[in-house]
Amino acid sequence: MLFGNSKDAQKNDAATSTAANDAIFDVGTEDFEANVMRASMDTPIIVDFWAPWCGPCKQLGPTLEQAVIATKGVVRMAKVNIDEHPELAQAMRVQSIPTVFAFFGGQPITGFTGNRPASDIKKLMDQLVQLARESKPDAVNIPETLEAANQALADNNPTQAQVLYSTVLEEDENNVAAFVGLVRAFIADGDVETAAGMIENAPDTIAKNSQFSAAITAVELARQAVQAGPDNGTSDLAKAVAQAPDNHAARFDYAMALFAAGEREEAMNQLLDIIRRDRAWEDEKARKQLLQFFDAIGPADKSVAAARRQLSSILFS
Repeated sequence: MLFGNSKDAQKNDAATSTAANDAIFDVGTEDFEANVMRASMDTPIIVDFWAPWCGPCKQLGPTLEQAVIATKGVVRMAKVNIDEHPELAQAMRVQSIPTVFAFFGGQPITGFTGNRPASDIKKLMDQLVQLARESKPDAVNIPETLEAANQALADNNPTQAQVLYSTVLEEDENNVAAFVGLVRAFIADGDVETAAGMIENAPDTIAKNSQFSAAITAVELARQAVQAGPDNGTSDLAKAVAQAPDNHAARFDYAMALFAAGEREEAMNQLLDIIRRDRAWEDEKARKQLLQFFDAIGPADKSVAAARRQLSSILFS
């Protein structure tokens, strides 16, 4: 039988190196059952029937390969040269090439014949990725996990937050909210260098996202806090502010020292006081710094939400 027991069958030695993770490989009659049908029980596999003399095949092949590689291992691709394996093409009732089948759960679930635009191929890959994720009994609910991670960070439990943010990133490595949250969690845990390393090695997709600037700000402020050290002169600055409440420069320095000492809520209160007294001071320096504090701490923190409300009240009163 064509798809009979093939325990002793050897894998095809002509596997390509198109994808570093072996997502794309050649397959033939002997190993089709093992490498496609059985392998597709857990992983969607695209099967591309092609031939070296086929012009449309040469156009479709690279498009398929690029789309498969973009799934980062969620979908794999098997290539069948019908000149070398005509009996396999006959068994699958391939009448013209290119012909493509998508296998999942051990059987073909969809397919098409002829060349297709890249947009159609991407839609197919998106559907297969979604199908693969939904089929996992322990699939991660990303919105719920992010919410739990944010709450853990707000509750001053950075270790738990790190676990939850990492869980999301394992499921979706380009999730910018989880990436920025993990940076904040490392900072909250006192591991500024790991947070800085994440910034330096961030994937391009995340680094180009507008939310990434919040992570950069968080690391910069954390490094300032480390440089300031435990003896950062908060007592002297507090006295200076008490003696001259309208000395905005002293109050600003006091706010920065408080933030470096970990007293974030009081640091925000000092900046709010400057804005209350003179919102335009030094080109709105206090407001701009307060927004940086918001970015560094994160929107899920209750103190940030309270400070935002106070800022709105001041600005629009």
